[in-house]
Amino acid sequence: MQTALNMTEGRSQVQEIYDRLIQNSHGLRNDHLLASMLASQLAGVGAMPSRLGLMPDAYEVMMQLHFSGAELPHSYMADMTMETDRLPEQDELRMLLLSHRNDPSAEGEWMAQIVVMGCMGGDHLWQDLGLWSRKDLSQLMQENFTALAAKNDRDMKWKKFLYKQLCIAEGIYVCRSPSCEVCPDYAACFGPED
Repeated sequence: MQTALNMTEGRSQVQEIYDRLIQNSHGLRNDHLLASMLASQLAGVGAMPSRLGLMPDAYEVMMQLHFSGAELPHSYMADMTMETDRLPEQDELRMLLLSHRNDPSAEGEWMAQIVVMGCMGGDHLWQDLGLWSRKDLSQLMQENFTALAAKNDRDMKWKKFLYKQLCIAEGIYVCRSPSCEVCPDYAACFGPED
């Protein structure tokens, strides 16, 4: 995504948009998380496409539910581009998340789609989503996909964890080591996400 913003200007812009959203929020479960992601995306931080990857009608409903009346800048919104070679991967991730969502309503579908789109970025998932910390991503997963989050009982990095779940579902075990503790790549999966 855009990296032209200097850190101070970027933080200030993100905070301003976040504050505007929260002032118009309704105290719903995902308000903080969505406001963080939207503020980051609108300021050009993270790897999320416009509308957090949601279809225009779903995005409008989400905005009305969570932040009705919020005036947002549109000049920062990037055009959504779809990598067609990754569509099967997106479908598999979406099905994994949908099968573990807490909320069977549209909210659960939105959160699954947003996480899928974040997985298409090249950095840590919390950074690609435009969240402000890994703790926010853990909160998102625990509050929206509790059963799936519970499976990450060793605090594996979230993107790696999600893709590992896809491999397990397909019966693909590509790790060279018999257990994570003796794997030479242990730090890549479980190390800090700074």
